[in-house]
Amino acid sequence: MDMERRNFLALMGGTVVAAPWSAWAQQARAAKIGFLYPGPEAPANERAETLREVLRANGWPDDRVEIVKRFADGDSSRAPALAKEFVDLKCDVIMAVSFLGVDAARKATKDIPIVVFDLETDPVAAGIASNLAQPTGNVTGVFFDFPDFSTKWMELLKETLPHLSKVVVVVHPESPSPQLKGVQSAAQLLNVRIDQLEIHTVADVDSALLTASRLAPDAVLLLSAPAIGIGDNPKFIAQLTLKHRLPAITLFPDFARAGGLLAYGVDIPQSYRQAAAMIVKVLNGVKPADLPIERPVKFQLVVNRKTAKTLGIELPTSVLLRADEVIE
Repeated sequence: MDMERRNFLALMGGTVVAAPWSAWAQQARAAKIGFLYPGPEAPANERAETLREVLRANGWPDDRVEIVKRFADGDSSRAPALAKEFVDLKCDVIMAVSFLGVDAARKATKDIPIVVFDLETDPVAAGIASNLAQPTGNVTGVFFDFPDFSTKWMELLKETLPHLSKVVVVVHPESPSPQLKGVQSAAQLLNVRIDQLEIHTVADVDSALLTASRLAPDAVLLLSAPAIGIGDNPKFIAQLTLKHRLPAITLFPDFARAGGLLAYGVDIPQSYRQAAAMIVKVLNGVKPADLPIERPVKFQLVVNRKTAKTLGIELPTSVLLRADEVIE
């Protein structure tokens, strides 16, 4: 059995903290999980299946737990009604993806446990938790809130493009992300000018990148936001960066796999399994307030050498050697 397989089984099998079904053993019905996803249906189904795999591996077979899936399809206005459905359906746990999801779920209920997977939010600064070690309330989960991490994107761009002097940063104005602050700090240290472009939906990306190309930046940095959906539409967005001949970086590894130049960020499937393991603990009787907030533990640097050649970029050996994956 290879190391990756052993690590996967260790995560999948090492999370049970009490006898399965402890809260439901005397009930006729199965446990019910509400799964609230900010994007479209297809990736929502894929992420929910990851949750299902972890449940099965930890003593919660399909006939003992129901997953109720709802997806906002990038429309933040839909989230409150979807979260209320989970309350009306008497879900036992809610898994909320992104700030859009957790904000709607928290407003819908103070009683149902909420486990979060979020790439944009500082849970303490956003008022979701009092502190990371003891979140209090009914919310815990996996949050990617490293402001310093975003400095690495700027450093990678500078290493890849030594002449780097201007970067366009694409942001969603309503996303409470700590990422932008880190980017701005790194830009100042590296003497790089930052121009910001705001977009509201994935439909705005093409026009935003056209505007970016007219600004003639050395590179583009796309910050994550559920409404933009880089993780849900990596190929579409990667192709747009190529269409406008823009060297681009983001935190979603699939972006570089699909044709973007660079990606450095969270191993998304692994991090969903991490959040799913917390769901198991809640089902087994642990209160969210007693589950410390976690951060992703596995990251990937993916470099697309084929795209670099298309854009006339010679990738430094130092970047290629550090990459977890090089797309030829």
